[in-house]
Amino acid sequence: MIFRKFKHQTINGVQSGYGSVSFQGIQLNVHCYVVDGILIDTGAKSLEHLYMPFFRQQDISQVVITHFHEDHTGCAAFLQKELQLPIYMNDKMIEYCTKKADYPMYRKLFWGKRLPFRAQKIGDTFSSSNTTWDVIKTPGHAIDHLAFLNRQTGQLFTGDLYCQEKTKVILREESIPTIIESLKRVLTYNFEDVFCSHAGYLENGRHALERKLNYLLELQEKVINLYNKGMTPIQIKNILFPRKYAIILLSSREWDSIHIIDSIIQG
Repeated sequence: MIFRKFKHQTINGVQSGYGSVSFQGIQLNVHCYVVDGILIDTGAKSLEHLYMPFFRQQDISQVVITHFHEDHTGCAAFLQKELQLPIYMNDKMIEYCTKKADYPMYRKLFWGKRLPFRAQKIGDTFSSSNTTWDVIKTPGHAIDHLAFLNRQTGQLFTGDLYCQEKTKVILREESIPTIIESLKRVLTYNFEDVFCSHAGYLENGRHALERKLNYLLELQEKVINLYNKGMTPIQIKNILFPRKYAIILLSSREWDSIHIIDSIIQG
């Protein structure tokens, strides 16, 4: 049986909509945020009936998307059609989002089937009611990934750049070296509060991102050293990530620790 939950809370002036989906002992969650009339990400289609009251209560003037994945764009078609809201995102995946969703069945089980929507290209900055926002390119998890910095409050919305400090599995198309560069890039900006799309609000957010960067740099060094000693990617994985995580089997290895090793070696 699939269980779905939703929670609404206010954190440092930011409205947070938190949804979760549980199935066979695996729980996945996603946050979207509203601040100064801006909705950051839209949640998943499978949670749309839970998100709708939250969206309708908010004073939203526009939607900005961190990246194209279905847990971030699942309610975009509803927001566009029913609430007539403009949607902005990196232009790399705008065309993809105008078409029927194309991703594996296990993701449709958790997140539902995203409907097509039409977004506009976001610029290097955008304006809300009271401030200007910086749009920061942060690829690695997805080719179109963005982070958004509220200049007035110093609050940084990082999409899936953080997720957790010690990454153990990644998607097949992710790149650890690219994520490292993206973390370095956001850390050049002035911010303290960090709002992650999966971990939620991070206390001492700058330090959390610094810890993640240091972990990935150390991990990268370990992988390269073991590879230079003649070990294969599978041998390196078995040393560094001996545990078999449930998501690996569920996803038919679309998520796997081996992708971490491969991306570092190839990078």
